[in-house]
Amino acid sequence: MRRIGLTVLLLSLSNVFMTFAWYAHLRGLAAKPWIIAALASWGVALFEYLLQVPANRIGYTVMNLGQLKILQEVIALTAFVPFAFFYMKEPLKLDYLWAALCIMGGVFFMFRGKLFGA
Repeated sequence: MRRIGLTVLLLSLSNVFMTFAWYAHLRGLAAKPWIIAALASWGVALFEYLLQVPANRIGYTVMNLGQLKILQEVIALTAFVPFAFFYMKEPLKLDYLWAALCIMGGVFFMFRGKLFGA
């Protein structure tokens, strides 16, 4: 259980960095040339990788690759929605809920073997 918790923590932190690396330049560097935005994003993404790589290595000791990936997607959406709402000032829409429900279906299918012993 400790490894799963550490994996979730590291992936959550890495997703905050990656969300900023992927999208913050759309607001903060919109007037700058794309190469400046790309270099700034790569700088932020370095910190994401410093968290994501150990997270995946730890997580892979207790989950299979598909489970690790769907966990990443759940965490990515969990990090993205507050970012979109608070930082990017996007409206909060029910579409985020529907997307989350679809991803939860993926979680069910990826983890059903652990849940039902299949």
